[in-house]
Amino acid sequence: MHSEYIEQRNGGYYVAGTRISLDSVVCAFNRGDSPERIMEEFPRLGKLSRVYGAIAFYLDHKIEIDRYLEETEREFEGTAIPLAQANPALWEKIQRAKAKLGESRA
Repeated sequence: MHSEYIEQRNGGYYVAGTRISLDSVVCAFNRGDSPERIMEEFPRLGKLSRVYGAIAFYLDHKIEIDRYLEETEREFEGTAIPLAQANPALWEKIQRAKAKLGESRA
């Protein structure tokens, strides 16, 4: 897959000439953000044409990119450290807050 708007590097897809991942643009697009809103969210894209180019690339390669995004998400979930292990104090605080919230609803 080749595009003037998207480049592959470090095992991922990026908007050409930027550090913005295609993942970020696709996620915003799929939640319904307009290209103009995506540009506001990621001003380092520099030009609206890059947003449209990234979206066009995604739509032209939707099956492959969706598969790539699913694989990336599975890899991330597989390597993530549960909060209970990563920050036990924060985990306990969240659990107490949830319990307190549950009590106030009852």
